[in-house]
Amino acid sequence: MSRPVIGIASYLERARWNIWDTRAAVVHESYVRGVTANGGRAVVLPPDETDADVLDRLDGLLLPGGADIGAHHYGDLPHPEADTEQPLRDAAELMLLRAALERDVPVLGVCRGLQLLAIVHGGSLHQHLPDVLGHGGHCPREGVFGEHDVEAAPGSVVAAVYGPRARVNSHHHQAVADPGGLRVTARSADGVVEAAEDPSKTFAVGVQWHPEVSGDDALFARFVAACASRNHSLASARPWSLSSPSSPSSPSSFAPLHPPIGAQT
Repeated sequence: MSRPVIGIASYLERARWNIWDTRAAVVHESYVRGVTANGGRAVVLPPDETDADVLDRLDGLLLPGGADIGAHHYGDLPHPEADTEQPLRDAAELMLLRAALERDVPVLGVCRGLQLLAIVHGGSLHQHLPDVLGHGGHCPREGVFGEHDVEAAPGSVVAAVYGPRARVNSHHHQAVADPGGLRVTARSADGVVEAAEDPSKTFAVGVQWHPEVSGDDALFARFVAACASRNHSLASARPWSLSSPSSPSSPSSFAPLHPPIGAQT
């Protein structure tokens, strides 16, 4: 039986190998490993804003972490601490994400991927968390991950995977401010949105932490299972198919978590 085919959005960076020193479409190998180790077939998608027809051939879409999203995509001006914008990457990933949601293709967003989900659902971002929180604990310094607990919402995919509380890594200076139409399904103790889901979709989940860095197969396994379920349901229209467990049920309503950043208590 064939594995579900999962597209991983890549981006353009300067790279060196063998005799070459040039721009290349790259993606961290740990995302590929997270997909393949849990039964999926990873396909790297170079940034291309022409069209999103590739979604008709995919069983899932993974949006990895990376550079800050251009602030104009959520109606703001760039913060002085924001990364240099990557217009092609932003446009390509927003197009892919919208197309995936329209087709109900399972989506997993990591770090930047969660933030893209929020923007597509009408939300916005905190551009520099130290300005809001008064500390830099979510990104101690470049290349160094922090750690903290998150509290997950009952009935959510995140709670089904991790339980009510989990210890996660952290390397980000931006975060979701307004989730828009997403349901927030995990927060840290300081109120930062750590996960969110679209309960109207089969699987549309974003997490602020990096499961690919910690070797956390549980979330990847859940995502690949949802992709495999789609693969199986569309088998009659495709040359590949895979029987697998059903995708997770949509999150149900839940009690409020920690208050959002800046909320009055």
